[in-house]
Amino acid sequence: MTSQRPALFLDRDGVINVDKGYVSQVSDFEWIEGAAETIAAFKARGWFVFVVTNQSGIARDYYSEHDMHTLHEWMQERLAEQGAAIDRIYYCPYHDEGENPRYRRNSFDRKPKPGMLLKAMADFPVKRESSFLIGDKQTDIDAAKAAGVAGFLFNGGDLFQFAEWTLASFEEGNRG
Repeated sequence: MTSQRPALFLDRDGVINVDKGYVSQVSDFEWIEGAAETIAAFKARGWFVFVVTNQSGIARDYYSEHDMHTLHEWMQERLAEQGAAIDRIYYCPYHDEGENPRYRRNSFDRKPKPGMLLKAMADFPVKRESSFLIGDKQTDIDAAKAAGVAGFLFNGGDLFQFAEWTLASFEEGNRG
């Protein structure tokens, strides 16, 4: 059995990239300052890094799953160029008020529910008590708490500075 490791869970829009509302194209994607550095630093520490992102734009027919996957592949390629990598991107395309009937439903994966985090912890040997999430909305924090993981609210700025401060605070006992 592989030994457990801590995980950094990151929301996407508003944490990794500027939230411009339903970002689905490379041309609309703008990195948050320090995002790649944060991912690289946590990977260098031996942590898992996961993205957990609601993508209701798919249910709303604003873009397709293919569009989202294309964007995520591009993100991973840019991160690799900077020595960073995300272990897996978990996403929820569902919304109970979606226009597309294929994606119109209430999902346990949609934050504030914990489904995506729980899937990551089932898929990988995550040391839950040593892991935390950084999100930009209360729904992110609620999902983290529901999954038994600490959650920290990012209000913009340099993600690397915020993540390093969060890690130091977390190691001193602050659990969000």
